[in-house]
Amino acid sequence: MQKYFVGVDLGTGSTKAVALDVLGNTVASAQKFYPTHNPKPGYSEQNPDLIWNAFVGCIGEITANIGYAPTAISFSSAMHSILPVDEKGNALANAMLWADARSADIAQRIKEGAGGEDIYRHTGTAIYAMAPLCKIIWLKENESDLYNKAHKFISIKEYLWFKLFGVFEVDYSIASAMGMFDILELKWYDKACELAGVNFSKLSAPVNTNHTQYLTSTDILPGIDETTAFIIGASDGCCANLGGNAVKPGVGALTIGTSGAVRVGSKVPVYNYKAMTFNYLLNKDTFICGGAVNNGGAAVDWLLKNFLKLENITDETYKQLFETIDTVDAGSDGLVFLPYLYAERAPVWDAKSSGAFININFKHKQQHFLRAALEGICFALNDVLKAVETSNEPIKEIVISGGFISSATWVKLLADITGKKLVLLQADDASAIGAIYLAMEALGVNINPIINNDTVERTEVKPDAGTHAIYTKIFQVYQKLYSDIKLSVHQLYALNN
Repeated sequence: MQKYFVGVDLGTGSTKAVALDVLGNTVASAQKFYPTHNPKPGYSEQNPDLIWNAFVGCIGEITANIGYAPTAISFSSAMHSILPVDEKGNALANAMLWADARSADIAQRIKEGAGGEDIYRHTGTAIYAMAPLCKIIWLKENESDLYNKAHKFISIKEYLWFKLFGVFEVDYSIASAMGMFDILELKWYDKACELAGVNFSKLSAPVNTNHTQYLTSTDILPGIDETTAFIIGASDGCCANLGGNAVKPGVGALTIGTSGAVRVGSKVPVYNYKAMTFNYLLNKDTFICGGAVNNGGAAVDWLLKNFLKLENITDETYKQLFETIDTVDAGSDGLVFLPYLYAERAPVWDAKSSGAFININFKHKQQHFLRAALEGICFALNDVLKAVETSNEPIKEIVISGGFISSATWVKLLADITGKKLVLLQADDASAIGAIYLAMEALGVNINPIINNDTVERTEVKPDAGTHAIYTKIFQVYQKLYSDIKLSVHQLYALNN
Protein backbone atom coordinates (compact mmCIF):
# COMPACT_ATOMS: atom_id res chain seq x y z
CA MET A 1 0.00 0.00 0.00
CA GLN A 2 1.25 3.46 -0.91
CA LYS A 3 1.87 5.82 2.00
CA TYR A 4 -0.17 8.98 2.17
CA PHE A 5 -0.37 11.96 4.52
CA VAL A 6 -3.41 14.06 5.46
CA GLY A 7 -3.38 17.77 6.25
CA VAL A 8 -6.47 19.08 8.05
CA ASP A 9 -7.20 22.82 7.95
CA LEU A 10 -9.65 23.89 10.68
CA GLY A 11 -11.06 27.07 9.14
CA THR A 12 -13.65 29.62 10.19
CA GLY A 13 -16.28 28.47 7.71
CA SER A 14 -15.22 24.89 7.02
CA THR A 15 -12.77 22.11 7.72
CA LYS A 16 -10.83 20.88 4.71
CA ALA A 17 -8.64 17.79 4.51
CA VAL A 18 -6.13 17.10 1.73
CA ALA A 19 -4.23 13.83 1.21
CA LEU A 20 -0.83 13.71 -0.54
CA ASP A 21 1.34 10.76 -1.45
CA VAL A 22 5.10 10.74 -0.78
CA LEU A 23 5.73 12.46 -4.13
CA GLY A 24 3.43 15.35 -3.26
CA ASN A 25 0.56 14.30 -5.53
CA THR A 26 -2.98 14.92 -4.31
CA VAL A 27 -4.79 11.61 -3.89
CA ALA A 28 -7.97 12.74 -2.11
CA SER A 29 -9.68 15.70 -0.44
CA ALA A 30 -12.80 16.45 1.57
CA GLN A 31 -14.51 19.53 2.96
CA LYS A 32 -17.29 20.06 5.51
CA PHE A 33 -18.97 23.40 6.28
CA TYR A 34 -20.46 24.85 9.47
CA PRO A 35 -22.04 28.17 10.54
CA THR A 36 -20.77 31.08 12.60
CA HIS A 37 -23.09 32.54 15.24
CA ASN A 38 -23.47 36.28 15.80
CA PRO A 39 -25.89 36.50 18.76
CA LYS A 40 -25.12 40.20 19.36
CA PRO A 41 -23.34 42.96 17.41
CA GLY A 42 -19.60 42.36 17.64
CA TYR A 43 -19.99 38.73 18.71
CA SER A 44 -18.58 35.92 16.55
CA GLU A 45 -18.90 32.41 17.95
CA GLN A 46 -18.79 28.78 16.89
CA ASN A 47 -19.99 25.50 18.36
CA PRO A 48 -16.76 23.45 18.73
CA ASP A 49 -18.61 20.14 18.36
CA LEU A 50 -19.59 21.10 14.81
CA ILE A 51 -15.89 21.46 14.00
CA TRP A 52 -15.13 18.10 15.62
CA ASN A 53 -17.89 16.47 13.55
CA ALA A 54 -16.55 18.11 10.39
CA PHE A 55 -13.05 16.79 11.16
CA VAL A 56 -14.35 13.25 11.76
CA GLY A 57 -16.40 13.47 8.55
CA CYS A 58 -13.44 14.61 6.44
CA ILE A 59 -11.15 11.85 7.75
CA GLY A 60 -13.88 9.24 7.26
CA GLU A 61 -14.47 10.36 3.67
CA ILE A 62 -10.78 10.26 2.78
CA THR A 63 -10.07 6.87 4.37
CA ALA A 64 -13.20 5.41 2.74
CA ASN A 65 -12.08 6.79 -0.62
CA ILE A 66 -8.51 5.44 -0.37
CA GLY A 67 -9.38 2.26 1.52
CA TYR A 68 -6.82 2.30 4.33
CA ALA A 69 -5.43 4.57 7.07
CA PRO A 70 -2.93 7.37 6.39
CA THR A 71 0.64 7.38 7.61
CA ALA A 72 0.02 10.67 9.40
CA ILE A 73 -2.56 13.37 10.07
CA SER A 74 -1.39 16.91 10.75
CA PHE A 75 -3.31 20.08 11.65
CA SER A 76 -3.54 23.65 10.45
CA SER A 77 -5.98 25.91 12.27
CA ALA A 78 -7.42 29.39 12.29
CA MET A 79 -5.90 31.52 15.05
CA HIS A 80 -7.20 33.57 17.99
CA SER A 81 -10.12 31.36 19.09
CA ILE A 82 -10.69 30.93 22.82
CA LEU A 83 -12.89 28.37 24.54
CA PRO A 84 -13.47 27.80 28.28
CA VAL A 85 -13.59 24.08 29.14
CA ASP A 86 -13.94 21.91 32.24
CA GLU A 87 -11.49 19.26 33.50
CA LYS A 88 -12.86 16.69 31.05
CA GLY A 89 -12.41 19.01 28.09
CA ASN A 90 -16.13 19.75 27.74
CA ALA A 91 -16.95 23.15 26.31
CA LEU A 92 -18.62 25.51 28.80
CA ALA A 93 -19.65 27.94 26.03
CA ASN A 94 -19.20 28.50 22.32
CA ALA A 95 -15.71 29.40 21.11
CA MET A 96 -15.02 33.11 20.60
CA LEU A 97 -13.48 33.48 17.11
CA TRP A 98 -10.86 35.83 15.70
CA ALA A 99 -13.59 38.19 14.41
CA ASP A 100 -15.20 38.58 17.85
CA ALA A 101 -14.87 42.29 18.71
CA ARG A 102 -16.51 42.53 22.13
CA SER A 103 -13.15 43.11 23.85
CA ALA A 104 -12.23 46.14 21.69
CA ASP A 105 -12.22 48.60 24.59
CA ILE A 106 -10.04 46.25 26.65
CA ALA A 107 -7.53 46.03 23.81
CA GLN A 108 -7.44 49.81 23.52
CA ARG A 109 -6.88 50.09 27.28
CA ILE A 110 -3.91 47.70 27.14
CA LYS A 111 -2.47 49.33 24.04
CA GLU A 112 -2.55 52.79 25.62
CA GLY A 113 -1.23 51.52 28.97
CA ALA A 114 2.36 51.62 30.12
CA GLY A 115 2.94 47.91 29.50
CA GLY A 116 1.38 47.64 26.03
CA GLU A 117 4.56 47.70 23.97
CA ASP A 118 6.29 45.32 26.39
CA ILE A 119 3.52 42.75 25.91
CA TYR A 120 3.67 43.20 22.12
CA ARG A 121 7.45 42.73 21.98
CA HIS A 122 7.40 39.61 24.15
CA THR A 123 4.35 37.95 22.59
CA GLY A 124 4.60 39.18 18.98
CA THR A 125 0.80 39.46 18.82
CA ALA A 126 -1.02 42.67 17.97
CA ILE A 127 -3.01 44.11 20.88
CA TYR A 128 -6.50 43.99 19.43
CA ALA A 129 -9.92 42.49 20.14
CA MET A 130 -8.97 39.34 18.21
CA ALA A 131 -6.28 38.39 20.76
CA PRO A 132 -7.30 35.66 23.25
CA LEU A 133 -5.58 37.76 25.94
CA CYS A 134 -8.24 40.44 25.50
CA LYS A 135 -11.06 37.90 25.22
CA ILE A 136 -10.11 36.21 28.51
CA ILE A 137 -10.03 39.59 30.26
CA TRP A 138 -13.48 40.33 28.80
CA LEU A 139 -14.81 37.07 30.27
CA LYS A 140 -13.25 37.94 33.61
CA GLU A 141 -14.91 41.36 33.67
CA ASN A 142 -18.26 40.49 32.08
CA GLU A 143 -18.97 36.77 32.65
CA SER A 144 -17.23 36.06 35.93
CA ASP A 145 -19.17 32.84 36.63
CA LEU A 146 -18.06 31.33 33.33
CA TYR A 147 -14.52 32.64 33.83
CA ASN A 148 -14.28 31.09 37.31
CA LYS A 149 -15.72 27.74 36.19
CA ALA A 150 -13.14 27.32 33.43
CA HIS A 151 -10.50 24.67 34.10
CA LYS A 152 -8.63 25.75 30.96
CA PHE A 153 -8.86 28.39 28.25
CA ILE A 154 -8.04 26.67 24.96
CA SER A 155 -8.32 27.07 21.19
CA ILE A 156 -10.44 25.08 18.74
CA LYS A 157 -7.44 22.93 17.79
CA GLU A 158 -6.67 22.17 21.43
CA TYR A 159 -10.29 21.09 21.86
CA LEU A 160 -9.94 18.50 19.08
CA TRP A 161 -6.51 17.42 20.35
CA PHE A 162 -7.93 16.77 23.83
CA LYS A 163 -10.81 14.72 22.40
CA LEU A 164 -8.26 12.59 20.55
CA PHE A 165 -5.60 12.14 23.26
CA GLY A 166 -7.00 13.37 26.57
CA VAL A 167 -4.17 15.89 27.12
CA PHE A 168 -4.14 19.70 27.06
CA GLU A 169 -1.34 20.63 24.63
CA VAL A 170 -0.94 23.63 22.35
CA ASP A 171 1.57 24.06 19.55
CA TYR A 172 3.98 27.00 19.61
CA SER A 173 2.27 28.47 16.55
CA ILE A 174 -1.26 28.72 17.99
CA ALA A 175 0.19 29.77 21.37
CA SER A 176 2.14 32.57 19.69
CA ALA A 177 -1.14 34.05 18.41
CA MET A 178 -2.68 34.36 21.89
CA GLY A 179 -0.92 37.49 23.11
CA MET A 180 0.23 35.54 26.20
CA PHE A 181 3.19 33.46 24.94
CA ASP A 182 6.82 34.61 25.00
CA ILE A 183 7.93 33.90 21.44
CA LEU A 184 11.64 34.04 22.29
CA GLU A 185 11.59 32.11 25.57
CA LEU A 186 8.95 29.63 24.26
CA LYS A 187 6.87 29.76 27.42
CA TRP A 188 3.82 31.59 28.76
CA TYR A 189 4.65 35.24 29.49
CA ASP A 190 3.97 35.95 33.16
CA LYS A 191 3.06 39.65 32.76
CA ALA A 192 0.41 38.89 30.12
CA CYS A 193 -0.99 36.03 32.16
CA GLU A 194 -1.15 38.23 35.26
CA LEU A 195 -3.07 40.81 33.22
CA ALA A 196 -5.61 38.14 32.28
CA GLY A 197 -5.75 36.87 35.85
CA VAL A 198 -4.71 33.33 34.92
CA ASN A 199 -1.76 31.23 35.97
CA PHE A 200 -0.02 28.77 33.68
CA SER A 201 -2.21 25.90 34.94
CA LYS A 202 -5.19 27.51 33.17
CA LEU A 203 -3.41 27.14 29.81
CA SER A 204 -2.25 24.11 27.84
CA ALA A 205 1.33 22.84 27.82
CA PRO A 206 3.24 24.41 24.88
CA VAL A 207 4.88 21.96 22.42
CA ASN A 208 6.76 22.33 19.14
CA THR A 209 4.78 22.10 15.90
CA ASN A 210 6.27 18.67 15.10
CA HIS A 211 4.93 17.19 18.36
CA THR A 212 3.49 13.72 17.68
CA GLN A 213 0.88 11.51 19.36
CA TYR A 214 -0.75 8.14 18.55
CA LEU A 215 -4.26 6.98 19.37
CA THR A 216 -4.59 4.38 22.11
CA SER A 217 -8.08 3.53 20.86
CA THR A 218 -9.26 3.94 17.27
CA ASP A 219 -12.97 3.79 18.16
CA ILE A 220 -13.11 7.58 18.32
CA LEU A 221 -11.98 8.01 14.71
CA PRO A 222 -13.18 5.39 12.19
CA GLY A 223 -10.74 4.48 9.43
CA ILE A 224 -7.64 5.18 11.53
CA ASP A 225 -5.37 2.57 13.14
CA GLU A 226 -2.73 2.69 15.90
CA THR A 227 0.10 3.23 13.42
CA THR A 228 -1.23 6.60 12.19
CA ALA A 229 0.89 9.43 13.60
CA PHE A 230 -0.86 12.66 14.62
CA ILE A 231 1.25 15.81 14.36
CA ILE A 232 -0.08 18.85 16.19
CA GLY A 233 0.94 21.22 13.36
CA ALA A 234 0.68 25.01 13.28
CA SER A 235 -1.63 27.92 12.52
CA ASP A 236 -3.22 28.40 9.10
CA GLY A 237 -1.10 31.41 8.13
CA CYS A 238 2.17 29.75 9.07
CA CYS A 239 1.18 26.54 7.29
CA ALA A 240 0.17 28.54 4.19
CA ASN A 241 3.66 30.04 3.93
CA LEU A 242 5.26 26.61 4.24
CA GLY A 243 2.78 25.03 1.81
CA GLY A 244 3.40 27.81 -0.72
CA ASN A 245 7.20 27.62 -0.31
CA ALA A 246 7.21 31.22 0.94
CA VAL A 247 9.63 30.97 3.86
CA LYS A 248 12.71 32.11 1.93
CA PRO A 249 14.17 35.65 2.13
CA GLY A 250 12.56 38.07 -0.33
CA VAL A 251 9.48 35.87 -0.83
CA GLY A 252 6.15 36.75 0.73
CA ALA A 253 2.77 35.09 0.87
CA LEU A 254 -0.56 36.85 0.39
CA THR A 255 -3.96 35.30 0.96
CA ILE A 256 -7.40 36.70 0.27
CA GLY A 257 -10.31 34.65 1.51
CA THR A 258 -13.00 36.04 3.77
CA SER A 259 -10.27 38.25 5.22
CA GLY A 260 -6.71 38.71 3.95
CA ALA A 261 -3.08 38.62 5.09
CA VAL A 262 0.50 39.35 4.04
CA ARG A 263 3.22 37.15 5.56
CA VAL A 264 7.00 36.62 5.27
CA GLY A 265 9.34 34.05 6.81
CA SER A 266 12.10 35.25 9.13
CA LYS A 267 14.64 33.85 11.58
CA VAL A 268 13.91 36.74 13.96
CA PRO A 269 10.75 38.70 14.84
CA VAL A 270 9.86 41.72 12.68
CA TYR A 271 8.62 44.38 15.11
CA ASN A 272 6.57 47.44 14.14
CA TYR A 273 4.54 48.66 17.12
CA LYS A 274 2.73 51.40 15.22
CA ALA A 275 1.48 48.95 12.57
CA MET A 276 1.67 46.05 15.08
CA THR A 277 2.89 43.48 12.61
CA PHE A 278 2.48 39.96 13.95
CA ASN A 279 5.23 37.42 14.66
CA TYR A 280 3.88 33.86 14.79
CA LEU A 281 5.98 30.71 15.08
CA LEU A 282 6.06 28.14 12.29
CA ASN A 283 8.41 26.15 14.53
CA LYS A 284 10.84 27.02 17.32
CA ASP A 285 13.35 28.38 14.76
CA THR A 286 11.14 30.16 12.20
CA PHE A 287 8.85 33.17 12.53
CA ILE A 288 6.07 34.06 10.10
CA CYS A 289 5.70 37.84 10.24
CA GLY A 290 3.16 40.15 8.69
CA GLY A 291 -0.28 41.61 9.09
CA ALA A 292 -3.91 40.65 8.51
CA VAL A 293 -6.92 42.64 7.30
CA ASN A 294 -10.56 41.96 8.11
CA ASN A 295 -11.95 42.85 4.72
CA GLY A 296 -11.24 40.56 1.80
CA GLY A 297 -13.91 38.45 0.12
CA ALA A 298 -16.32 39.45 2.89
CA ALA A 299 -16.32 43.02 1.58
CA VAL A 300 -16.98 41.83 -1.97
CA ASP A 301 -19.86 39.65 -0.78
CA TRP A 302 -21.30 42.67 1.04
CA LEU A 303 -21.22 44.64 -2.21
CA LEU A 304 -22.93 41.90 -4.15
CA LYS A 305 -25.64 41.25 -1.56
CA ASN A 306 -26.36 44.77 -0.33
CA PHE A 307 -25.16 47.06 -3.11
CA LEU A 308 -26.36 44.97 -6.04
CA LYS A 309 -29.14 43.07 -4.19
CA LEU A 310 -27.80 39.69 -5.34
CA GLU A 311 -28.72 37.07 -2.74
CA ASN A 312 -27.70 34.06 -4.83
CA ILE A 313 -23.95 34.47 -5.26
CA THR A 314 -22.49 32.01 -7.78
CA ASP A 315 -19.35 31.71 -9.88
CA GLU A 316 -21.29 33.42 -12.67
CA THR A 317 -22.01 36.35 -10.34
CA TYR A 318 -18.32 36.90 -9.75
CA LYS A 319 -17.59 36.52 -13.44
CA GLN A 320 -20.07 39.30 -14.22
CA LEU A 321 -18.56 41.47 -11.48
CA PHE A 322 -15.06 41.20 -12.90
CA GLU A 323 -16.27 41.75 -16.47
CA THR A 324 -17.98 44.93 -15.25
CA ILE A 325 -14.96 46.41 -13.52
CA ASP A 326 -12.80 45.69 -16.57
CA THR A 327 -14.77 48.46 -18.31
CA VAL A 328 -13.41 51.09 -15.88
CA ASP A 329 -9.92 52.61 -16.03
CA ALA A 330 -7.41 52.22 -13.21
CA GLY A 331 -8.25 54.59 -10.38
CA SER A 332 -12.03 54.47 -10.93
CA ASP A 333 -12.12 58.11 -12.09
CA GLY A 334 -10.95 59.35 -8.69
CA LEU A 335 -13.30 57.25 -6.55
CA VAL A 336 -11.54 55.69 -3.54
CA PHE A 337 -12.91 53.06 -1.15
CA LEU A 338 -11.83 52.45 2.44
CA PRO A 339 -12.84 48.78 2.81
CA TYR A 340 -13.25 48.73 6.61
CA LEU A 341 -16.79 47.33 6.57
CA TYR A 342 -15.97 44.88 9.37
CA ALA A 343 -13.63 47.30 11.18
CA GLU A 344 -9.93 46.76 10.49
CA ARG A 345 -6.83 45.10 11.78
CA ALA A 346 -3.37 45.90 10.35
CA PRO A 347 -2.13 48.52 10.07
CA VAL A 348 -5.15 50.58 11.25
CA TRP A 349 -6.03 48.48 14.34
CA ASP A 350 -9.33 50.20 15.01
CA ALA A 351 -12.39 48.17 16.02
CA LYS A 352 -14.50 51.33 15.56
CA SER A 353 -13.40 51.96 11.98
CA SER A 354 -15.87 51.73 9.10
CA GLY A 355 -15.93 51.71 5.32
CA ALA A 356 -16.27 54.79 3.15
CA PHE A 357 -16.42 55.85 -0.49
CA ILE A 358 -14.48 59.09 -0.98
CA ASN A 359 -14.65 61.67 -3.79
CA ILE A 360 -18.01 60.65 -5.31
CA ASN A 361 -19.26 62.83 -8.14
CA PHE A 362 -21.85 62.76 -10.92
CA LYS A 363 -19.57 60.82 -13.30
CA HIS A 364 -19.51 57.73 -11.13
CA LYS A 365 -21.72 54.82 -12.05
CA GLN A 366 -22.24 51.40 -10.54
CA GLN A 367 -19.17 49.96 -12.25
CA HIS A 368 -16.96 52.66 -10.70
CA PHE A 369 -18.08 51.71 -7.20
CA LEU A 370 -17.41 48.04 -7.92
CA ARG A 371 -13.91 48.65 -9.24
CA ALA A 372 -13.09 51.10 -6.44
CA ALA A 373 -14.13 48.44 -3.91
CA LEU A 374 -11.65 45.89 -5.26
CA GLU A 375 -8.96 48.56 -5.53
CA GLY A 376 -9.61 49.47 -1.88
CA ILE A 377 -9.15 45.88 -0.73
CA CYS A 378 -5.85 45.71 -2.62
CA PHE A 379 -4.76 49.10 -1.21
CA ALA A 380 -5.42 47.77 2.30
CA LEU A 381 -3.19 44.74 1.67
CA ASN A 382 -0.52 46.95 0.10
CA ASP A 383 -0.64 49.07 3.27
CA VAL A 384 0.24 45.95 5.28
CA LEU A 385 2.93 45.00 2.76
CA LYS A 386 4.60 48.40 3.13
CA ALA A 387 4.54 48.10 6.94
CA VAL A 388 6.24 44.69 6.75
CA GLU A 389 8.88 45.94 4.33
CA THR A 390 9.63 48.90 6.61
CA SER A 391 10.93 46.52 9.26
CA ASN A 392 12.22 43.74 6.99
CA GLU A 393 14.03 43.27 3.70
CA PRO A 394 12.17 44.12 0.46
CA ILE A 395 9.81 41.49 -0.93
CA LYS A 396 10.60 40.60 -4.55
CA GLU A 397 7.81 38.14 -5.23
CA ILE A 398 4.58 37.11 -3.55
CA VAL A 399 3.02 33.65 -3.55
CA ILE A 400 -0.76 34.15 -3.64
CA SER A 401 -3.58 31.92 -2.45
CA GLY A 402 -7.24 32.07 -1.50
CA GLY A 403 -10.50 32.33 -3.40
CA PHE A 404 -9.48 35.48 -5.28
CA ILE A 405 -6.92 33.62 -7.41
CA SER A 406 -9.74 32.33 -9.64
CA SER A 407 -10.13 35.88 -11.01
CA ALA A 408 -7.43 37.00 -13.44
CA THR A 409 -8.79 40.56 -13.12
CA TRP A 410 -8.39 40.66 -9.35
CA VAL A 411 -4.92 39.10 -9.48
CA LYS A 412 -3.73 41.59 -12.11
CA LEU A 413 -5.21 44.45 -10.07
CA LEU A 414 -3.23 43.32 -7.03
CA ALA A 415 0.00 43.06 -9.07
CA ASP A 416 -0.46 46.57 -10.48
CA ILE A 417 -1.18 48.11 -7.06
CA THR A 418 1.66 46.39 -5.17
CA GLY A 419 4.13 46.56 -8.04
CA LYS A 420 5.25 43.02 -7.17
CA LYS A 421 5.54 39.83 -9.20
CA LEU A 422 2.80 37.48 -8.07
CA VAL A 423 3.26 33.71 -8.21
CA LEU A 424 0.37 31.28 -8.27
CA LEU A 425 1.18 27.67 -7.42
CA GLN A 426 -1.51 25.16 -8.33
CA ALA A 427 -2.15 23.67 -4.90
CA ASP A 428 -5.37 22.38 -3.35
CA ASP A 429 -4.97 24.22 -0.08
CA ALA A 430 -1.71 25.83 0.99
CA SER A 431 -2.51 25.61 4.72
CA ALA A 432 -3.42 21.91 4.63
CA ILE A 433 -0.38 21.14 2.49
CA GLY A 434 1.87 23.08 4.88
CA ALA A 435 0.52 20.91 7.70
CA ILE A 436 1.44 17.83 5.66
CA TYR A 437 4.99 19.12 5.19
CA LEU A 438 5.29 19.49 8.97
CA ALA A 439 4.15 15.87 9.35
CA MET A 440 6.62 14.63 6.76
CA GLU A 441 9.49 16.44 8.43
CA ALA A 442 8.44 15.10 11.84
CA LEU A 443 8.59 11.55 10.45
CA GLY A 444 11.92 12.04 8.69
CA VAL A 445 10.61 12.42 5.12
CA ASN A 446 12.68 14.80 2.95
CA ILE A 447 10.25 17.44 1.65
CA ASN A 448 12.78 19.37 -0.47
CA PRO A 449 12.12 17.34 -3.66
CA ILE A 450 8.40 18.05 -3.29
CA ILE A 451 8.76 21.76 -2.52
CA ASN A 452 11.26 22.29 -5.34
CA ASN A 453 9.42 20.10 -7.86
CA ASP A 454 9.85 21.73 -11.28
CA THR A 455 6.76 19.97 -12.63
CA VAL A 456 4.43 21.95 -10.31
CA GLU A 457 2.46 24.39 -12.42
CA ARG A 458 3.67 27.94 -11.69
CA THR A 459 1.90 31.02 -13.04
CA GLU A 460 3.56 34.43 -12.78
CA VAL A 461 1.71 37.74 -13.03
CA LYS A 462 3.83 40.87 -13.38
CA PRO A 463 2.69 44.46 -12.83
CA ASP A 464 2.29 46.98 -15.62
CA ALA A 465 4.71 49.84 -14.92
CA GLY A 466 2.37 52.58 -16.18
CA THR A 467 -0.63 51.33 -14.22
CA HIS A 468 1.49 50.86 -11.10
CA ALA A 469 2.60 54.51 -11.38
CA ILE A 470 -1.07 55.61 -11.40
CA TYR A 471 -1.87 53.48 -8.38
CA THR A 472 1.21 54.66 -6.47
CA LYS A 473 -0.11 58.24 -6.52
CA ILE A 474 -3.59 57.15 -5.42
CA PHE A 475 -2.14 54.93 -2.69
CA GLN A 476 -0.33 57.92 -1.17
CA VAL A 477 -3.74 59.58 -0.77
CA TYR A 478 -5.33 56.34 0.49
CA GLN A 479 -2.79 56.03 3.32
CA LYS A 480 -3.85 59.41 4.75
CA LEU A 481 -7.59 59.14 4.30
CA TYR A 482 -8.57 57.18 7.39
CA SER A 483 -6.50 59.31 9.76
CA ASP A 484 -8.17 62.39 8.23
CA ILE A 485 -11.70 61.15 8.98
CA LYS A 486 -11.05 58.96 12.06
CA LEU A 487 -12.45 61.45 14.60
CA SER A 488 -15.70 61.79 12.66
CA VAL A 489 -15.98 58.01 12.27
CA HIS A 490 -15.59 57.54 16.03
CA GLN A 491 -18.22 60.20 16.74
CA LEU A 492 -20.68 58.44 14.45
CA TYR A 493 -19.81 55.11 16.04
CA ALA A 494 -20.64 56.52 19.48
CA LEU A 495 -24.03 57.76 18.22
CA ASN A 496 -24.98 54.38 16.83
CA ASN A 497 -23.63 51.96 19.45
